Amino acid sequence: MIETENLSKRYGEREILREISFSIRDGEIFGLIGPSGSGKSTLLRLLDLIEMPTRGSLSILGEDALSRDARFRLRRRMAMLSQKPVIFARTVSENIAIGMKYRKASQATIHERVSQALRDIGLPGYAERPARTLSGGEAQRVALARAMVTDPEILFLDEPTANLDPHSVEKIEEIILRLNRDSGTTVVVSTHDMLQGQRLAGRMGVIMEGELPQIGTTVEIFHRPATKNIARFVQVANILDGTITEHYGGEVSVDISGKTFCAVSPMNPGKQVNILFRAEDVTIGLDGNSRTSARNVYPGRIARLMPSGPFVHVVIDCGFDITGLVTLRSVEDLGLTPGKDVWVSVKATAIHVLPLEK
Repeated sequence: MIETENLSKRYGEREILREISFSIRDGEIFGLIGPSGSGKSTLLRLLDLIEMPTRGSLSILGEDALSRDARFRLRRRMAMLSQKPVIFARTVSENIAIGMKYRKASQATIHERVSQALRDIGLPGYAERPARTLSGGEAQRVALARAMVTDPEILFLDEPTANLDPHSVEKIEEIILRLNRDSGTTVVVSTHDMLQGQRLAGRMGVIMEGELPQIGTTVEIFHRPATKNIARFVQVANILDGTITEHYGGEVSVDISGKTFCAVSPMNPGKQVNILFRAEDVTIGLDGNSRTSARNVYPGRIARLMPSGPFVHVVIDCGFDITGLVTLRSVEDLGLTPGKDVWVSVKATAIHVLPLEK
């Protein structure tokens, strides 16, 4: 559906995007994640042909999207929803119908599609309400309905639930997933909410400082990040520096401050590396002899507990800090408190190994 090659954008002396190359498949939900200011919104504006790139090529729906003849025609086949929806001082139904009126749809078609869209977004009785009296979440749903009624083949969503309450977030995500499932609409969504990216997208691209260092499935991005910066962004809690001491049958031994970690990697002995593993891959126990299939088991002492909703991050001093994630119930059942001696274990297959970044 979309293919870019070396797409770049510069404003004056500032280069916002550099050499972006990737493709998006027909009917998929593709996520763009990255820190605020990394270039996600600019990339969406280029893909939606609102702005033109400084250099590079862009193909959409099999056409050269940067040619003057194709640009207007392609924009009619796409729609975009921004994080701050444009709401006109008209009724809800008139707001939803604006795009169809520009396309000169009949009144009967407009009425039918607007009525269906209001049902789809869960606001069936709102047709004649003044649109500017709606809550933020309701206004965003109306803006999404406005995009949906034109039957776009590609829908771009730029931080579609930013600053909304959890209920509104859930409703909008539900609408997006249903639209993709029922209509086969290709969806490209940018978000700094990594959990939202996981909930919606099958594949993701990570934008960091105007570049696209990794594209992959959600499992690849969150468990096998391509760089240390990506690991930090996707909240990999454990990033340790070490040196590979042995390599045997696809596995390596990594020395971390005198302790040996076993991991899966093709790298050779002598290589300085980072090992990365998520907090949820750490098991915390009171007995080092308890049955476990993990290759890496170490004693430690709890340094601190950090509540996080229904979970608790437990930081254990093992000569270096290892952070695990457990439920509040587990904290109570195990009697986990600062200063308590515990054992931590991590499976070799849960550890991702990267060359040490200079």
